[in-house]
Amino acid sequence: MAIFEGRFTNASDLRIGIVVARFNDLVTTKLLSGCLDCLKRHGIDTSQTSTQLDVIWVPGSFELPITAQALAKTSRYQVLITLGAVIRGDTPHFDVVVSEASKGIAVVSRDTGIPVIFGVLTTDTMQQALERAGIKSNLGWSYALQALEMGSLMREIE
Repeated sequence: MAIFEGRFTNASDLRIGIVVARFNDLVTTKLLSGCLDCLKRHGIDTSQTSTQLDVIWVPGSFELPITAQALAKTSRYQVLITLGAVIRGDTPHFDVVVSEASKGIAVVSRDTGIPVIFGVLTTDTMQQALERAGIKSNLGWSYALQALEMGSLMREIE
């Protein structure tokens, strides 16, 4: 019986794309910071001159799927991370954005075979989003770990 598992130690040569929503950038920049910190500590070159990592900014979480799809189609990346923050307001806009972003990101991953990490916070308040982006813990770190694990796992399976 073969057992396949992603590892964090043999992922240092992965090519990673991070797509970040600018809307709610108070939150998303903190997620990105946690994500980059994790990647750096696991051997990924996060410098400005890195050929291993690209950060792509988009207007909001609704635009994450189409951008992830365009990046996946280039075949330059072994894994993509999407970062966003959708905070509930007084209108149904929250439900539309969350639904379309989550479905779109899942479709990109399935259709291209490239792992796309869903790093979109969906919270009721700004306080909850800030807590998840660094006040209590930074989920950006977790999203980066998921990317390393999935990138490594996909290599093992191929």
